[in-house]
Amino acid sequence: MPSGKGLVPEHHPHFIGTYWGAVSTAFCAEIVESADAYLFAGPIYNDYSSVGCSLLLKKEKAIIVQPDRVVIGNGPAFGCVLMKDFLRELAKRLKHNNTAYENYHRIFVPEEQPLKAAPKEPLRVNVLFQHIQKMLSGETTVIAETGDSWFNCQKLKLPAGCEYEFQMQYGSIGWSVGATLGYAQAVPEKWSVGATLGYAQAVPEKRVIACIGDGSFQVTAQDVSTMLRCGQKTIIFLINNRGYTIEVEIHDGPYNVIKKWNYTALVDAIHNGEAKCWTTKVFCEEELVEAIKTAMGAKKDCLCFIEVIVHKDDTSKELLEWGSRVCAPSSRPPTPQ
Repeated sequence: MPSGKGLVPEHHPHFIGTYWGAVSTAFCAEIVESADAYLFAGPIYNDYSSVGCSLLLKKEKAIIVQPDRVVIGNGPAFGCVLMKDFLRELAKRLKHNNTAYENYHRIFVPEEQPLKAAPKEPLRVNVLFQHIQKMLSGETTVIAETGDSWFNCQKLKLPAGCEYEFQMQYGSIGWSVGATLGYAQAVPEKWSVGATLGYAQAVPEKRVIACIGDGSFQVTAQDVSTMLRCGQKTIIFLINNRGYTIEVEIHDGPYNVIKKWNYTALVDAIHNGEAKCWTTKVFCEEELVEAIKTAMGAKKDCLCFIEVIVHKDDTSKELLEWGSRVCAPSSRPPTPQ
């Protein structure tokens, strides 16, 4: 499920994607929802994770395993059963069955690349994330902000060792700025045991790549000050589409229009010449390529703030689908008491 992205290694040959109802990874929902039975380990069902309560699941086919209880379909619930104990004993009794995996490969069609951008064409979000995908390695971590970055980052293919942080249970806009600060501060240095040498050795620190919308950034922008004071080397993609786009797709109104900021000038002012910081604005693919090259090369020891200017209506197809489905139950009038 979306909040579990990054917990299962995506380079594993049997990984087929993220289950998120109508906005799942391509061909994943069809396999999950058509299965004879489903096993959900630690799910949290709310209007966001269930896409407006539109999941096509049958409760009688589900086994739901929570940390300390197990619910079997429409039948009994067993308390005081630990998840780790249940899954360990269940694994002993299961017989190998790769029918669903084979069905997935029968229907799978590789994803197409975004349309190639014309020279100096205004940057599209799908082109942006095509280039972010190329930046990922085992030495990076992706942090996805509430908003359209939810959906674009879910589609990123995480290479071995690449970590991922995402929060959707409360839909907390602005969460990722503080999360980026905390994550980058928590992993300045990691140690591992050399597999062949048999001793502890330092491994390169993970560099955080944060994808943050302009509306979300306005909520917690001051955390950049602490990032600079702590000497962090994060790369922040500030996706500027001039509004709360995810809110527009759920329920539009004038309250979704935000004050226009000069974001790079703001970060420069916070920097104030007292730390390693590099900022830039990009308007087209050519400028984006140069910005990424600089951030990964000459400015690899700096906090890099890349403001990406995109059209206000440039959203993923998943956000359009998700927003319309979440809007339906959320906008109905209250039930009379």
